[in-house]
Amino acid sequence: MGKIALIIVGIIVVVALAIGGWAVGNYNTLVSKRNEVDKQWSQVENNLKRRADLIGNLVGTVKGIAGQEIEVFGRIADARARLLSAGTPEEKIAADEQLSKLTRESGLLPGSGGGILGPGGRFLSLTEAYPQLRSSENFMKLQDELAGTENRLAISRKDYNEAATDYNTTRQKFPTVLIAGMLGFGDKPLFKAEEAERQTPKVDFSK
Repeated sequence: MGKIALIIVGIIVVVALAIGGWAVGNYNTLVSKRNEVDKQWSQVENNLKRRADLIGNLVGTVKGIAGQEIEVFGRIADARARLLSAGTPEEKIAADEQLSKLTRESGLLPGSGGGILGPGGRFLSLTEAYPQLRSSENFMKLQDELAGTENRLAISRKDYNEAATDYNTTRQKFPTVLIAGMLGFGDKPLFKAEEAERQTPKVDFSK
């Protein structure tokens, strides 16, 4: 093999090693960031499960004391079931958004703005509409636990979104994007608050 041929082979080897080193480095970075996303997601799932359990207990308590079926509780039960049976993060996020909306509308969460339409069209809180709820230690304790869980869930959602955004940004940057798809690194979904969910809900439970 001539001198020129050896030089060409050497250049090819150096380039191949450089590309291989770049690919390995990017792969390891993506793995680390994806693992961080998965870790944060596990915290979200734990809080979603705890909140779903608390909501189920609260609904049972309210229905027992109110002595009547409130229509929104049926929708809460459906949303809760979808959340617990969801398989993918995308499905869980969608079910979480619906359950969060219904929880606020129902007034199960203190200060959520939901309630029951009372005389004169004024919306009453659950404890206004059913004063006996205030004397129920179980109801008050469950409400406090739900409020605490909502706070922890808000933090875990934020931490997850930050980790997912960091991962997605790294994955989408050139030239990493060239190999990310081939190596099975897809984008991670994010929690997003819809504009309608930021507004005070108005629900008539008297129907």
